Amino acid sequence: MLFSLSASSQKTIDDDPEIRQNEINYRMEQAQVELEKYNYYDAQKNLDEALKLAEKSDNKKSIGIIYAIKGKLQLIIEKEDNAIKYLNKAIEVQRIINDNKNLGKSYKIFGDVYLTKKNYKQALDSYTAAKSKFQEEGLNENLAEVLLCEGKTYMFLKDYEKARDIIEQSVAQAKKGEYKKTLSNALINHGIIYRKLNDYEKALTLANEGLEIAKKNDLKSILNEGYFVISDIYQDKEDFELSRIYLSKHIKLSDSIRALIRLNSSKDQDQATKDLLKQAKEKNDEIEEQLEKFEDDKNLGTLISILSVALITILSLLTLSLYKNNNIRLKTNNMLHKKNGELIIAKEKAELASKTKANFLSTVTHELRTPLYAVTGLSNMLLDENPKPEQVQHLKSLKFSGDYLLTFINDILQINKIEANKVDIEPESFNLKKKINNIVLALNNSALDNNIKIHFEYDSDLPENFIADQLKISQILINLIGNSIKFTKDGDIWIRVYKIEEKESVYSLRFEVEDNGIGISQEKQDNMFESFSQGSIQINRKYGGTGLGLSIVKGLIDILKGKIYVKSELEKGTTFYFEIPLEYTSVEEAKENTVAYFDGDTSELDLTNVKILVVEDNKINQMITKKILTKMSLKCDIIDNGEEAVEMIKANKYDIILMDIHMPGISGMEATKRVRSFDKELTIFALTAVTIEDKMHEFEEAGFTDIIPKPFKQEEFEKKLYNALAANNDRSATA
Repeated sequence: MLFSLSASSQKTIDDDPEIRQNEINYRMEQAQVELEKYNYYDAQKNLDEALKLAEKSDNKKSIGIIYAIKGKLQLIIEKEDNAIKYLNKAIEVQRIINDNKNLGKSYKIFGDVYLTKKNYKQALDSYTAAKSKFQEEGLNENLAEVLLCEGKTYMFLKDYEKARDIIEQSVAQAKKGEYKKTLSNALINHGIIYRKLNDYEKALTLANEGLEIAKKNDLKSILNEGYFVISDIYQDKEDFELSRIYLSKHIKLSDSIRALIRLNSSKDQDQATKDLLKQAKEKNDEIEEQLEKFEDDKNLGTLISILSVALITILSLLTLSLYKNNNIRLKTNNMLHKKNGELIIAKEKAELASKTKANFLSTVTHELRTPLYAVTGLSNMLLDENPKPEQVQHLKSLKFSGDYLLTFINDILQINKIEANKVDIEPESFNLKKKINNIVLALNNSALDNNIKIHFEYDSDLPENFIADQLKISQILINLIGNSIKFTKDGDIWIRVYKIEEKESVYSLRFEVEDNGIGISQEKQDNMFESFSQGSIQINRKYGGTGLGLSIVKGLIDILKGKIYVKSELEKGTTFYFEIPLEYTSVEEAKENTVAYFDGDTSELDLTNVKILVVEDNKINQMITKKILTKMSLKCDIIDNGEEAVEMIKANKYDIILMDIHMPGISGMEATKRVRSFDKELTIFALTAVTIEDKMHEFEEAGFTDIIPKPFKQEEFEKKLYNALAANNDRSATA
């Protein structure tokens, strides 16, 4: 009956994934419990059973967790190289399935391994990687724990000031979440730091606080460390009596813990021995059974004996060879696992640095765009107010500087987006020949200023209509042609487009931009597509520019799956040529992207009763926006926060709302959502300095009608407003 029940249970585990997963979870939990009790053998057995079940289910998440716990167990029993091997396996699985929560835990254990091996730099890298994952996932308890480990590492490096700052963060995090184990440990280690800094009273206060928490929560290992730390502090204070008392407590508790470990270790060995004896007995029974089978045939028995001796000799030699090879393989594997772990940590560190840089650039550029709104707005206003003749040049210089800085900021944002892989391809049908003609017309005035003639050659056998991201192609050509105009005087520029390959409907096209300008030296050609790279300081001063244009071009061409080349000779000119694939379309007239500005006569608009609400907290920006609206013969109210804006909109009838995004109280996003709950039709413009492309979906979800990025060109601002008012008039007439 018992056998039947066992078989039935096993069958259920095999057949039911949910029961199997429960068994896996139970085994993993038991392993953790056994680790806490120092029952390492039982912990290992539970992990082995859990791993078999997880592999049978192909449960990648559980497999990763089990390998990580195995790594922790190997660390505890002082087999660090084995720990690295298991942790590498855990990390490999967790990275594939994006299990960031448990990936952070694996990095943390990795840090503990390196800390044990006294490889403090690698330990810090691992803790940094873990910290990043815990912050992303909001795992505050794990974050408090890894901060404590990071602080301990700085203690070993004898950087006590840094250690103090980091462990203070750990204490604050642990107190906030009431994580008793981490809090008691952090407080005791905080005491160690203050002892090193010779502030014994502070050290005692912190260590005793940690000790009390450890006592209340029966945290024996932390309590044991606390006794030892307080003993050392009293010794430094030359209070030898109290030092002896706490040292005695430490020794007594240490003996108790060691006895428990020895007892469990003995049990582990006894159990392991029993298991080995059981296996040996089973093998012996099997051999005896085979011998009984052949007992009646003595000749066969003799032959078997001879063959057995020969076989044993061969197996012995083979075993010796395999043993040596296995030793070499193990050493090599350990080295590879270690290097692999270091590479993974380095990759995480690089990704974290890249993410930090991207966030920093986004924040800085936003903060720069806001005051730029004031610079460009005020310079435009002053130029329109009949300044004195001697002031005009100064104001134009101010306007030029503002525009230049805005271009620079936009270039940095674009580079940042390209490097962060945040640029999406938006294919659409368009007329390539017409598009390039329009670019040439737009840049022709700049070319004429330098006495340059632009020649455009489009292959007569090449179709004109294609499907591609026309905006990115335009930006590439504008940058390259603009570059040629800048570095050429009294010369020519040739633009050529022709086919180099055709496969079905996909054409590989070559674009060439050739000039006979100053040229580029071979030395500078090697790194000219890197950010902030220009020919020389003299060229930078003479011709200006940020050195970001070609870097943007290279990034955009890579995104379009193309290649770019350069051929140049000093004083003879430069040719840039790039190749990109474009899909042919039979559409005769392709769509062109145009911004819907109001192009009618403003006198036809009735602006008498038009009322606009400006929601803006910056006083200078309030003044500039009001001045522009007054010039447009439009009345406006101004409010400086989102809550009051919502109430004003409820109480008054407005035609347009100009809503800033970042304000005290609720943001412009939240204010717009509230307005949309009672008014779906009201025209609301987001007047913002954030990067539009990154936040577009958020603006749409919030309910904005359109977006006006700051700083804006005054004529574009006016046309957008007039366009909205014209649309409002049309709706009123229809109604």
